[in-house]
Amino acid sequence: MFILYAIPIGIVAGYAIGGRLEHLRQLRLHWVPVALIGLAVQVVLFAAPFGAWPEGVVPLVYQLSTLAVFIAVLRNLAVPGVVLIAIGAGCNLLAIVANGGWMPADPAALASVGGLPSGQSNSIVIADPVLKPLTDLFALPAWLPFANVFSVGDVLIGAGIASTIALAMRTPRAATRDKDQGEGGDAHEAADERPTEEATV
Repeated sequence: MFILYAIPIGIVAGYAIGGRLEHLRQLRLHWVPVALIGLAVQVVLFAAPFGAWPEGVVPLVYQLSTLAVFIAVLRNLAVPGVVLIAIGAGCNLLAIVANGGWMPADPAALASVGGLPSGQSNSIVIADPVLKPLTDLFALPAWLPFANVFSVGDVLIGAGIASTIALAMRTPRAATRDKDQGEGGDAHEAADERPTEEATV
């Protein structure tokens, strides 16, 4: 749920750099259905009551669905901001796979948001998790809506989502100006060299 806050933050940042919300329509993402299916599978997986799925199904499906989302993100690396999302998603995937299909959570962080839910959960509390720095070590303040534990990977994903939204909201003129400034330097250098070449001839 931590990632949900990235959307309004990205919109506010987009306006702050002179962007407009309607420019998001120009954002072209690939393999969106793959990512949505992966996320939808997780919603169904963890919305079920505890014990509703056969043993071993939850961690396996969780890993596969997370991998599907990660692959869809990689397909969009050319989109500004998505690199951060990919790094964060990769960190989370590594932590989940390394711990047998679960995301370990820090007991104190988990307790601050009410502990494990009564139903299915992707979180697990273990004494010595593998790749501990990548696990859910932090927690949002309990007074925030949808307060939950989160990882470094979640922070990167959130930053990437906010960046992607903000950059996509920029006016086409601003984006074109940035590009022209980069190309303009090369053009000036070529122009400076041309008279020298003609004089030599």
